[in-house]
Amino acid sequence: MIHRVYPDADIQRCLVHVMRNIAWMVRTRDRSEILGEFKMVHSQKTKEAAVKVLSDFMDKWKKIYPKVVETVQDNAYLLTFYDYPEEIRHSIYSTNLIEGFNKQVKRKVKAKIQFPSVDSTEKYLVTLFEEYNFKQGVKIHKGFAPSFSRLEEKLLEKYKA
Repeated sequence: MIHRVYPDADIQRCLVHVMRNIAWMVRTRDRSEILGEFKMVHSQKTKEAAVKVLSDFMDKWKKIYPKVVETVQDNAYLLTFYDYPEEIRHSIYSTNLIEGFNKQVKRKVKAKIQFPSVDSTEKYLVTLFEEYNFKQGVKIHKGFAPSFSRLEEKLLEKYKA
């Protein structure tokens, strides 16, 4: 779906959501161990190290929890964040920023109780989005300032080819 609109976009699955899915598939007594091992995947310094940890994870758990291994194995967008500078990886592998904003929107819309029409709801949402963009437009998210030049180089490389 995303690639139809943005064909060159890099996709990253939210690792927090992947871990939540894993947690639902395993016994309660195994959760802390399996999730602790899975967290090691996104705490590695390099993609190669993460692939090794992920491979070890899958080898260890494939007999006990084949569905977990299948879920992880079939996820092509699990390690995309390693293609980006280390300073910003924590912002990429989780959707916390988006979810936080969505919660704010829900809370504000709920406080309004009723809207007279769909148009009025849309207009209100647009004002919330514009307000958010105005506030956030002048901020630089943690880690992006020092890695801006590397991100720019990556973008230029992508479109040269």
